[in-house]
This record gives sequence, structure tokens and C-alpha cells, in this order.
Amino acid sequence: MTDRDPQRVTVLGAGVMGLTAATELSGRGHAVTLVDPALGPGGHGCSWWAGGMLAPWCEFENAEEPVLRHGQSAIDWWDRNAGGVARNGTLVVTLGRDRRELDRFARRTHGFEAIGGNRLAELEPDLGGRFDRALFFPAEAHLDPRAAMAGLQAGLAARGIAVADRMPDDAGRLVDCRGLAARDILPDLRGVRGEMLVLRCPDIALSRPVRLLHPRVPIYLVPRGDGVFMLGATMIESDRRGVVTARSVMELLSAAFALHPAFGEAEIVETGADARPAFPDNLPRIGRAGDRLYANGLYRHGYLLAPALAMQLADHIDTGERPEFWHETDDQR
Repeated sequence: MTDRDPQRVTVLGAGVMGLTAATELSGRGHAVTLVDPALGPGGHGCSWWAGGMLAPWCEFENAEEPVLRHGQSAIDWWDRNAGGVARNGTLVVTLGRDRRELDRFARRTHGFEAIGGNRLAELEPDLGGRFDRALFFPAEAHLDPRAAMAGLQAGLAARGIAVADRMPDDAGRLVDCRGLAARDILPDLRGVRGEMLVLRCPDIALSRPVRLLHPRVPIYLVPRGDGVFMLGATMIESDRRGVVTARSVMELLSAAFALHPAFGEAEIVETGADARPAFPDNLPRIGRAGDRLYANGLYRHGYLLAPALAMQLADHIDTGERPEFWHETDDQR
């Protein structure tokens, strides 16, 4: 194969990984088919429940260096390919009794401004007087994951690529982006359960994600506009999907009330739970399994790392270049 020869490629899975891969590959001239039998009316996977925080510096507090490095470039990728990126930064706060958590967080990352109560009130007037110090990460951003996925689907549709529910007769090269469903070929993939709530609280306005640190129940609140917020998220070592537990609802709402009492009057618009696909080291992988390439294991960093994996995957198909996230199985060494 010569450099950048177009190929016929079938991408399996239309979550965040499959959509970014299909977008990147089709943008380079490959004939892409996108297949996801589960994406019928009302169908969705764990990408649907994401917070949509493009927060590489905050995530670096407990993540590996590639999350920080590739997460920064993801902000521009999403702006370019889906739009709707709000570049308002991130605020990190803590209650007075947990002040040490803010110091610990600051020691483990960078890219922030340590601010006092007056500056915090300028950034978020509705939080004025509630916190005397915070960390502000000005270069971070956020998006609405559901709108972003719809934007990628619209871009693919403009190229004549719709989501099919079955494999084509001529599939060409297979790229597996099925998340946890790929455990049939990736036995060391595990699920990490996350639960979230969508709240409507018109009595408070926020223009950026706010993270409330807590030694047991840290939360984030991401504004969706019109008084709607995404509240999340639990991290439970389980692949159980389905409804949110009563314990999680109580803990998440209690933490939101501690951030601002107005959330005590919020309407619970939606609840959701799903399982994120993760490998043992919590870093993603690109590799080969049988007759297919795969890209998987985004863990809690789907929107931060999917663009980098998509570009590395496309580079590999174009040139044979080995990706940074390449993983060899024992029989390939």
C-alpha cells in the first residue's frame, strides 16, 4: 500500500470512538461504512451519559501523561468537527472542612490559577460568598456530548455515510470500536460503572463546569444551558448497567446541595447509568485481534482521547505507522 491509498473500511460501533474514527477516516478519503445494530430508536451507549468536560489538566490529577497531552488537542478537534465547544475553563472548589483536598489537587496538576473569593464571584456570581478560594483552569472547555455526537453523525451524513444496522457484503478492512461489547475479542476489557443525573435548576446559572472536591463523593456539574445541568459521576468497578441506585442519587444530590442550596429545589429530569470500557492500566489501546483492528478502552476519557486514537488509527491505515497506543498480543510479538 502506498501512502494514503484510499481503502474500504467498516467501523463497528457508533459511540464516541466509532464516530471519531469514521470522521477521521472518511475525511482522509477512505470509503467508510459505519455499523451499529444497537443504534436504533432510543438506542445509545455510554457516550450518551458523558459529562462532556474537555478538562485535560483537571483529569491529570489522577491520570497518565497521555491524557494531558492528547486531551489538549482534543479541544480543537471537537470544535473543528462538531462545533459547540464552550471555552470557559473549569472551576475546582471544596468545602471548608475539606480544604486539604484542594491543596492535594493543586499539587498533582498544573495549568491553573489559584484564586480567591472575589475572583470566583466574578467568574460565577451565583457562587459568590460561598467559597473563599478555588482553582481556575482557564484553558479547559466543555461540550454537550449528545449534540457533539449528533454533529459528527450530521457531518458523516453529508459525506453519504449513515449508521447501518448490519454488515455490508463487502466490508473491507474492519475497525472494531464496540466498547464493552468487544469483550468477545478483548477478554481483559472491564467495565467501570458511572451514574449521572440531569437537573433543571433555573435559580442558578453557571457558565463553566464546576468540580466540588470531597474525599468520598467528588462531583462535577456541567451547564447545558437554560438552567439544565449534568451532575455526575460515580466510579464503581462494575459492568452493571441500567438504573441509578438510591445511594448514588442521595450522595450526588447531597453534594450538589452543598455546592449551592438552590439545587435542593432542582427537578430531576433524567437519570442514567452505564459502564465505561477500560483496560487494566486505564489507558486506551489500538491493536489487532484476528481479522480486525480495534480501538478501545477509553475509560473515563472518551471525549478527551477519542480524537487522538482516531488520528493514530487513520495514520496506521494510511501508512502502516505504529500508533503510540499500539498494543501487541502475545502471538504478535
